[in-house]
Amino acid sequence: MENRLWYRQPAREWVEALPVGNGRLGAMVFGGVEAERLQLNEDTLYAGGPYDPTHDDALPALPEIRRRIADGKFREASQLVGEKFMARPLRQMPYQTLGNLSLSFAPSGEVTEYERSLDLERAISTVTYRQNGVRFTREFFVSPVSQTLVVRLTADKPGALTFTAGLGSPHRGANVNVRGSSLVLRGTNGSANGVAGALKFVCGLKLKIEGGTVNAVGAALAVVGTDAVTILLAANTSYKRFDDISGDPESAAQKTLASAGRKSLDSLRDAHVKAHQKLFGRVKFSLGKFAGDALPTDERVKRATKRDDPGLAALYFHYGRYLLICSSRPGTQPANLQGIWNDSLTPPWDSKYTININTEMNYWPAEPANLGECVEPLIALVEDLAKSGQKTARRHYGASGWVCHHNTDLWRATAPIDGPNWGMWPLGGAWLALHLWERWEFGGDRKFLARAYPTLKGAAQFFLDTLVTEKTHGWLVTSPSSSPENTHPHGTSICAGPTMDNQILRDLFSRTAQAAEILGVDPELRAKLDAARAKLPPNQIGAQGQLQEWLQDWDAQAPEQQHRHVSHLYGLFPSGQISVKKTPELAKAVEKTLNTRGDKTTGWAIAWRLNLWARLGDGERAHSILKLLLDPSRTYPNLFDAHPPFQIDGNFGGASGMIELLLQSHEGEIDLLPALPKAWPDGEISGLRARGGFEVDLVWRGGQLVEARVKSVWGTRAIVRYGERVRELRLRRGQSVALHGVNLA
Repeated sequence: MENRLWYRQPAREWVEALPVGNGRLGAMVFGGVEAERLQLNEDTLYAGGPYDPTHDDALPALPEIRRRIADGKFREASQLVGEKFMARPLRQMPYQTLGNLSLSFAPSGEVTEYERSLDLERAISTVTYRQNGVRFTREFFVSPVSQTLVVRLTADKPGALTFTAGLGSPHRGANVNVRGSSLVLRGTNGSANGVAGALKFVCGLKLKIEGGTVNAVGAALAVVGTDAVTILLAANTSYKRFDDISGDPESAAQKTLASAGRKSLDSLRDAHVKAHQKLFGRVKFSLGKFAGDALPTDERVKRATKRDDPGLAALYFHYGRYLLICSSRPGTQPANLQGIWNDSLTPPWDSKYTININTEMNYWPAEPANLGECVEPLIALVEDLAKSGQKTARRHYGASGWVCHHNTDLWRATAPIDGPNWGMWPLGGAWLALHLWERWEFGGDRKFLARAYPTLKGAAQFFLDTLVTEKTHGWLVTSPSSSPENTHPHGTSICAGPTMDNQILRDLFSRTAQAAEILGVDPELRAKLDAARAKLPPNQIGAQGQLQEWLQDWDAQAPEQQHRHVSHLYGLFPSGQISVKKTPELAKAVEKTLNTRGDKTTGWAIAWRLNLWARLGDGERAHSILKLLLDPSRTYPNLFDAHPPFQIDGNFGGASGMIELLLQSHEGEIDLLPALPKAWPDGEISGLRARGGFEVDLVWRGGQLVEARVKSVWGTRAIVRYGERVRELRLRRGQSVALHGVNLA
C-alpha cells in the first residue's frame, strides 16, 4: 500500500512511535505487545497563565540604544538591550505533555507476524500480531468529528482479550478517579519562569466492552475475557482565549465522551476518515514504483544515505501533508515546533512558536499543497498577536500598531525574549502577517482580505512609526534589530537595518498598500507606505560576490561562515523579490552565499536550502539537499525531522521544497517543472494550487512534460510557463484546460 509507514517491531523510543491527531488532540502510538503506551497531548496545555511580559524601562532606554548603534558601539548597545529592553520574564511558557494512556497485557507466549503501521490516507494507525494462535489487532485514530481518541482492540478468538487500562500524567498533583467503566484524569498545568500554572485540564476515558467483565483495580480498569473493546478518550483544558481561562474542561470532556459513546465504531471511523480525506485526498503524488517500496520505513531511512529512493521522497511529502492536517485545523492552535506531539514538561526550545523562521516554515506547504483551511489557526494566532502586540509597541517603542519579536506562546507574548542576540528582532509579527496575504493570493476571498487588512495595517503602522534614518545614505532602517541569531564581527547580533528586515518590510508595505487599494480604503496610508518603501535599503552585493546580510559588508568576517540561518535570503524564498529571470545578479549573489553556508546543517535549515535551490532552478543541487534531509542523521525512523532533536518544521519545509521543484507561481506566472531533478524522470502530481486561484495537475515522462491540466478556481487570467514556452490562458470560474507536451499545445 502506498502512503503508509510500517515497521516489524514496536517503538522503543518516542521518535519511533507513530503520530495521530485531529489538530487539537494528539497521541504517539508505540505499539508494544505487553505494554502499549499512547503518549497524549492537548494543544492548549502550556505552562503558566495570562501574563504581561513588557518592560517598564524599555521605552526610556530606546534612544540611547539607538544612539549606540548609530555610533557603531554594538556591544554597548547589546548590553543596554539586555539590561533594559528584554521581556520580564526573559523566557516564555513551554508546551507540555498531558500524560499517557497505558494498556498492560499479561505475557502469553511468543509473538509472530508483528506489524505496526500508519495509513496516511485514512489517518489510522494499526498494530497486528499473532500470539498463542490468536491474532490481535489494535486500531488508533483521533477524530476531528467526534473530538476523541478512539482505540479499538480485537482478537480473532472469543474472550481472548484481557488487559488493564490506566491514565497517568507527570504533572504534579494530577490524580485519576474511577467511575464505573470510565477513568477521569484531572490536573493543573505547570508553572514556569515565575508565572504560576493557572490552567485546569481533564482527560476522560470510557470503555465499551463486548463480552467479558470490567472492574476497578486501584486507579485503573481491568478488562477480563472480552471479545473486543472500544476505548474513547477526550481531553480539554480551561483555556478559552489567551486572556481567558474560565473554561470548564470537566463538562467539555464528559459531553464529548457522552456524544461519542452513543455512536457505533463504524460511524466514528467513517466520519473520521471522511473528514481526513476531504483534505488529504486533494493531492496525489507518485514518482513510480521502486524496490524500496516493499521495505519497512525504518529500513528505507537507514539506506537513504547509500541509494536514492524517490518513493521515500514521495512518502515524506505525503507525511508532511498528513502532519499539517493532524496538527492544524480550523479552531485549533497552530502547529508549534513539534506540531502537537511532545512528551515533555520542558521540551527543547519550549516547543512553542519560534517566528524568525520555524513557524512560518510550518505553513510553507499549506497553500500550494491545497490545505488552505489548515492556515486558519495561524491566522487566528496573528490576529491575537495584533491585540497583545499593541501593548509591546506602545510600552517598548512608543509606537502605534503592533509588534511581535522572535517568539510567542499560547499566551501571545510579544516582547523580546531569551537575550539580545536572539530576541532583539522586531519583524516576527510582520513576517507572520504576510501569511494573511498568501491566503488572499491563493484563495481570492475579498471578505477574507477585508478581515486581514486591519492586521496588516497595524503591522505596517508600527514600522512607519519606528523606522529611523541611517546617516550615511539616508535610508530608513529598523533599530535596534538583528539578523536572526547570527553574530556579526562586532561580537553581537544587535545592529540596524539588516537585509532580512528590509526585505520583509518591502513585502509588508507593498502588500498592505495593495490590500488597501483593492478594498478602496486609506489612500493617505498607501502614499506613506509607498514613500517609506522607496527609502528602505536595497539588497547589496558584497566584495566576495555574496548577498550582504547586513547594511555593512561584514559577511566575510562573521564568526560563523556556515551559520544555520540564511535570513537575508528571504528575498528569494519565500518572497519573490529576487529571481533568476528578473534580478540575475542578485540571484548569483544568493548562490554565492548558499555555497559559503554549505548544505548540511540542522534539519529545518536543510529544508530552507532545498527551497532556495529550487527557486534558483537548480534541481540537481536541490535534490542532493533533499537526500541530506532524508538521511538518518536528519530523519528519525518515524520520519520526524531531526534538528536534532525533533522539530517538525523540517518535515513541512521538505514538503514545500518538493512542490517548488515541480510548480512555482511567485512571478505572476505558473511555472511548470521549473527544477525537475534527473532522479525523478517519471511522475505525476495533481491538486496543487497556484497563486491567482488555480489548481494544477502534472504528468511527466523521461524528464519532459506530457500533460498539464490547469483549472481556474475563481476565474482569472493565467500565464503558464514551461521552460521557454509560455502560454496565456483566460478561463472562467471552474473551467480547466489540458496543455499537452513541451509546446503547451
